[in-house]
Amino acid sequence: MAKTIETENSPVNTITGGSVIKGNITAMGDFRLDGTLEGNISLNGKLVVGETGVINGDIICQNANIIGTVCGNISVKELLSLHASANVKGDILINKLSIEPGASFSGTCRMIDEVRHAKAEVPKPENAEN
Repeated sequence: MAKTIETENSPVNTITGGSVIKGNITAMGDFRLDGTLEGNISLNGKLVVGETGVINGDIICQNANIIGTVCGNISVKELLSLHASANVKGDILINKLSIEPGASFSGTCRMIDEVRHAKAEVPKPENAEN
């Protein structure tokens, strides 16, 4: 069941435990998922995947706290926190990363600055006509 919780700054969209959503989600604010999402999620705010939350799809957001399970790629512009019960299978692109002991992560991890530097260091092809 979807509901909206008002906070001081903005409403938080919530999908409660036992709910299953099939499709992609796009939201401007924060989002908490305690149910299951079979699809991608793109937010301008913070994502919380609760202990019973499951995402089978890609994530793009500002900040994320993963307490449950994610099977897909994750791109976080600021801070990704993997809590002790988190189970993540997929590649992540982040600015900052926090991993609690007990969290499970399988995939590659790249820092946004690392990607910027790698692009800046790619040599330009030499002109074959010279």
